[in-house]
Amino acid sequence: MQVKKVLTYAGIAFVIFYLYTQPSAAAGAVHGVFDTVNTGATRLATFFTQVLR
Repeated sequence: MQVKKVLTYAGIAFVIFYLYTQPSAAAGAVHGVFDTVNTGATRLATFFTQVLR
């Protein structure tokens, strides 16, 4: 259990460090994730629209 806690804190520290040192790259990564989610949701909606016709 102790190892999991240490790895969690290390991961959080890495994310904060990354956001602080490279904010443009972090923003690009978040933008990419939201674009991917948006594309997936659009394709899923199109699929169900075609199935329910």
